[in-house]
Amino acid sequence: MSRDGQLVLGVNLQGFGQRPGAWQVQDVDGLDLVSLEFWQNLGRIAERGTLDLVFLADNPSLGDPDVRALGFLEPFTALQAIGQATTHLGLVGTASTTYNDPVELARRVQSLDVVTAGRAAWNAVTTYNPAVSANFGVTSNPDRTTRYARAAEFVAEVRGLWQASGLSGSAPGGHQPIVFQAGGSDQGRDLAARFADGVFSVELTLDAAVANRRELRAAAVAAGRRADDVKVLPGLSIVLGSTEAEAQHLYDSLEELAPDGYAESSLGAYLDVDVTTLDPDRPVPADILDRPFDENTYGHSVGYRRTVTRWVRNNNTSVRALVRGFGGYGARIVVGTPEHVADSIETWFEAGAADGFNLMIDRFPTGFEEVVDHVVPLLRARGLFRHEYGEATLHGRLAATRRDGPEPTDRHPALSASELKGTTTA
Repeated sequence: MSRDGQLVLGVNLQGFGQRPGAWQVQDVDGLDLVSLEFWQNLGRIAERGTLDLVFLADNPSLGDPDVRALGFLEPFTALQAIGQATTHLGLVGTASTTYNDPVELARRVQSLDVVTAGRAAWNAVTTYNPAVSANFGVTSNPDRTTRYARAAEFVAEVRGLWQASGLSGSAPGGHQPIVFQAGGSDQGRDLAARFADGVFSVELTLDAAVANRRELRAAAVAAGRRADDVKVLPGLSIVLGSTEAEAQHLYDSLEELAPDGYAESSLGAYLDVDVTTLDPDRPVPADILDRPFDENTYGHSVGYRRTVTRWVRNNNTSVRALVRGFGGYGARIVVGTPEHVADSIETWFEAGAADGFNLMIDRFPTGFEEVVDHVVPLLRARGLFRHEYGEATLHGRLAATRRDGPEPTDRHPALSASELKGTTTA
């Protein structure tokens, strides 16, 4: 039976593209990543496709640009530039609750929301990357329990500051900025159920994605909210071709341009093993997949660990095949024609695995233009996606996709006196 409502579509702006070699197959310059025109052009492409939002991740530490060039601009700086070049597009920026101040962050996000007339959103995350703790002069990051306890206090305080400021009334509808969340651990799910309007999830298999969305919606209800208050947007990597063979050839060509061992290193990080030491023609040994790990001290994303391990179990023919199939580097990937991609999106949406998708494009801007020009029209023709913007604000568009009742007067439960006053986050 067909679902009511329409897809929520966003795009993850990952520098020159999700493929590490994307810069080598396009007419781009390395300095484009610090050019506002580059980001504004991506915003215009997204708005031409009537996408709901653009999303910028953040990793506040320096990396090797020869491995993968991204993250040179602070997200909300780039989003302000995109906002100046667009009129409807939602603007989602990542900021850590571990290494930010809630008062400063509340002001930063709300300022963007006001000047863009209700289009800003914050992706609230905790930080586990040791390179970031070193960048802040800290020996090591707090453990997971501590990070998420701080995160809950932090988000509550930011929301309290937004509610108390009155500035949100400057945006149409007087709503607070939107909050997203991207953690897949039990603590991350609890945070999302209590506070998030949307979740960037990391499911690779359909059945697990259906279960994850069902559990998130149930958790939202248990937290005193409505199931449809939380939109679940799995990541979806895309490599397009006019034929299946063309798409596969492009995929392999881009993989060959990646730094040596890139896919092996990415897969190994989630399995906590050096993949290059394994027999490439045999499956990953069961003792590696069954090995217990301490979620509280695990040095990577627990959500990614779970979903990658599940995917490996389902596709464990050989290490060689797994490495080739791991082209999403933790996100689900579809390599094929526009029809193939549209079919996959429709299947997941109709199955209840997603409210929409956070698209991860192989090449920016080239591959992004192809998705907007060839995939989006198919989704429109199938009645899954809009032909033009209706609501001007991001909040309005997310609310318009609700299927389980009228819009409440307040998107969130009333804040308690202690939440309004703020909590200690040091």
